Amino acid sequence: MTYEYDLRVLPQVAANEQSLRQYVADEKGLDARTIMHLRILRKSIDARQRTIYINLKVCVYVNEMPEDDAYQHIDYPDVSERPQVIVVGEGPGGLFASLRLIELGLRPIVLERGKDVHERKKDLSMITKTQQVDGESNYCFGEGGAGAYSDGKLYTRSKKRGNSEKILHVFCQHGASTNILADAHPHIGTDKLPRVIENMRNTILRCGGEVHFQTKMTRLILEGDTVVGVEAEHHAQCSMFNVQFRGPVILATGHSARDVYRYLADAKIEIEAKGIAVGVRLEHPSMLIDQIQYHNKQGRGKYLPAAEYSFVTQVDGRGVYSFCMCPGGFVIPAATDKQQIVVNGMSPSNRGGQWSNSGMVVEVRAEDIEGEDALRVMEFQQQLEHDCWQQGNRKQTAPAQRMADFVNKRLSYDLPKSSYAPGLISSPLHFWMPEMITKRLQEGFKYFGKHAHGFLTNEATMIGVETRTSSPVRIIRNTDTLMHVRIQGLFPCGEGAGYAGGIVSAGVDGERCAEMCAAYLTGILSTRF
Repeated sequence: MTYEYDLRVLPQVAANEQSLRQYVADEKGLDARTIMHLRILRKSIDARQRTIYINLKVCVYVNEMPEDDAYQHIDYPDVSERPQVIVVGEGPGGLFASLRLIELGLRPIVLERGKDVHERKKDLSMITKTQQVDGESNYCFGEGGAGAYSDGKLYTRSKKRGNSEKILHVFCQHGASTNILADAHPHIGTDKLPRVIENMRNTILRCGGEVHFQTKMTRLILEGDTVVGVEAEHHAQCSMFNVQFRGPVILATGHSARDVYRYLADAKIEIEAKGIAVGVRLEHPSMLIDQIQYHNKQGRGKYLPAAEYSFVTQVDGRGVYSFCMCPGGFVIPAATDKQQIVVNGMSPSNRGGQWSNSGMVVEVRAEDIEGEDALRVMEFQQQLEHDCWQQGNRKQTAPAQRMADFVNKRLSYDLPKSSYAPGLISSPLHFWMPEMITKRLQEGFKYFGKHAHGFLTNEATMIGVETRTSSPVRIIRNTDTLMHVRIQGLFPCGEGAGYAGGIVSAGVDGERCAEMCAAYLTGILSTRF
């Protein structure tokens, strides 16, 4: 028989399966010897009081074993002889669009401007060694997209757009821990996510799809107002040649593909400026965050994970908030071209590093930037990244400032140790960053410091600049069909199109675009034949 129970236990009980089985047996009057298996369905930490509790929902199997895996298995058929769809970009949106196309009996042809996850990793290490960024292989471009090396956080507040639970099950089928199905704030980890992505690619190939690396879309092939394919540049060793791929297009190029936005603007394909959030990476010693969040001078102790935080407030009509918090992680250089500095955060699956970081950003709306140009927010973003590069000695050495010094408008004469591998240089961020950002950050930090004693401190380092929180452009599509408002057969998808904000929401949008593309293609085929 199986039973489901809601439990509230101490961390040391939740951390050990045998202890948890005995607790269930004692609390529910069961014989511990008859409990054959215990599956955790939901798990969250309640750290509101000094005594920390773990809230659990468990399924207890008495005198029987589960008949299935913890995740729902999906069968992917052979689609090698089926009609094809061009998927531009192999980030979360493109990957999940491709897998859903296979489920629907269509053949994905995936074009990725960057390299596969293994080759890409070599280029990432070179950023620190050479202080140079490869414009086609970096923390944003390459297999897995920006999400591949950004902690693999799978938490989303978006529940209305599609089946976010399915996204987690697909990840499990491809090698992610089933813990992500239970955790309140699931994450895979920078160290494990690349293998999962590679397994997803292998599913696409095994089912008859194609994946072309170092193949950058240069333009859409249009017949009137209908897209019939794409042209692309394929780079192989020291040569480059143009190739064409035919079929409807799911455009999932990510939030940093500025060349795509410029192409769309030049081609008069409808896009619009979209709001973003801009700020810094804020890095604290992880021990300090543990002490604050767990109300304990000893930190998290033996049984609790590295502590997370989430802060939000309003200052002068704009949101100020933490973003993409990475407990026990490190800050990375996320620029995509020369003469720019961008920072992001990541953490391994065990979140065991000595620092914790988070984006601390201010809402910037399209109307905050003068003009009517659809690319104006992107250009504001790009200019700030260039300014940061100039402040960083025109290398990937990032300008930084102690947190309390920033609030008090003082230059930091020295800086704490940091996880940011290319190095830091002391810089008056309060002086050269836009005032509409710095003033709101200063007030926001004061507010957060009042509500979390010890958070506003000179032990924390602000590292500039965090700008790639979301796409600065929205590619306008029809709400019902998800197809571009004018161009037939073009499905703007995911974060780069302005319709998602993270791995899970991008995956959900990818699946929805695949479904709409299948309906579109079925309509065309039924008309032709």
